Amino acid sequence: MNVLRAGFYTGIGTAARLVAALAVIKLVAWFAGPAGVGRLGQFMGLMSLLAVLAGGGISAGVVKYVAEYRDDAPRLARLLGAALGYAFCAAVLMSMAALLLSRQIAQQLLGDPHYQQLIMLLALAQFGIALLNYILAIINGFMDVRRLAFIHVTGSLIGVALAALAGLKYGLDGALFALVAGQLLWLVAALPALRRSPYFQSGMLRMRFDREMSGKLAAFSVMSLVSAVIPHLVGIAVRDTLAARFGWEQVGYWQAVSRVSDAYLLFFTTAINVYYLPKLASMQDRTELASELKAAYRYLMPIVIAAAAAVYLCRDWVTRLLFNADFAAAEPLYGPQLLGDVVKIASFVLSYLMLAKAMTRLFVVSECVFAVSYFALVLLLSERFGLIGAMYAFVANYVLYLAFNMVVVRRYLRRPV
Repeated sequence: MNVLRAGFYTGIGTAARLVAALAVIKLVAWFAGPAGVGRLGQFMGLMSLLAVLAGGGISAGVVKYVAEYRDDAPRLARLLGAALGYAFCAAVLMSMAALLLSRQIAQQLLGDPHYQQLIMLLALAQFGIALLNYILAIINGFMDVRRLAFIHVTGSLIGVALAALAGLKYGLDGALFALVAGQLLWLVAALPALRRSPYFQSGMLRMRFDREMSGKLAAFSVMSLVSAVIPHLVGIAVRDTLAARFGWEQVGYWQAVSRVSDAYLLFFTTAINVYYLPKLASMQDRTELASELKAAYRYLMPIVIAAAAAVYLCRDWVTRLLFNADFAAAEPLYGPQLLGDVVKIASFVLSYLMLAKAMTRLFVVSECVFAVSYFALVLLLSERFGLIGAMYAFVANYVLYLAFNMVVVRRYLRRPV
């Protein structure tokens, strides 16, 4: 399995998820209008955040250690038993917190306490979502990308069908409830897929307590929490700053281009996560690891550059397709944004070494430092260049991040074993 083949299968799964999300948004826009789409966006944001943190946010840790221990049956059994127990305990805590705060979350997030029952359902769903994350992480750790793609495609089809049926019958409320139920129904595909895999052992579904393994997984909880929360908070701060300086219409242009960027980059970030995290984690020979990173640049980066160039050449059509003619003023922002995208992927390939080798402290510090530097660059460059200065800040920050990761990788490869 190489990165191109992995990218092909993960691309199928990613495309299914994107199409399903777009279908739900279009459906809600049809029967609930802009206000419904706004509430849908808020709720999907909450679901995405909780999906990352469900079960304690240990998915990356499970992927890393499954890849590392897959030929060591006793250690693998200890890891997976501890991971399932850890995920269950974390789901209990998250569910209790969400249940206690359900009314406040409904009011603050969706603007109506009427949605308290929806938040309560999402709170209880944390157990199923935690189990789903656990199963996907095991399959990812074994680098079984075809099985992973099958689950994503099947789960997306089930989810969008359920949302369509519930939305048409019960309106926005039905669609929102169906989103939660649909995420749980991914288990209909995930559980049988794991059970039929050649590496399945019945002990994978039994919880146990293991202090050593739980301690290792806890480090990934910290990294997941930081990587999920910090960018979200910085994004809010940047939006507020740009709105104060240029108005919300201008922020809309910036946000539109950023959304286009997020959509096509999802194919690459997913492929990197699915392929490189377990691959780098399983490698102990540093010469082999260096060769794998070089191969990533040789195969992946030309495709990233070609994709960014294609989006740039089609920016007018893309803008009109995804938004409307009123967003034509956003087109000058594409150039620096797409350049930043290329640098971002170049840095991400290297940054996965920190996850693969559990460099917790360095990862957390770097996430915080570069979040602050991005916000500082936005303040400085938007003051000097206007709205496009926020795009320049995006490029500059990822150039700095790339340089930082090059230093980290070089030092790791030269460190005595």
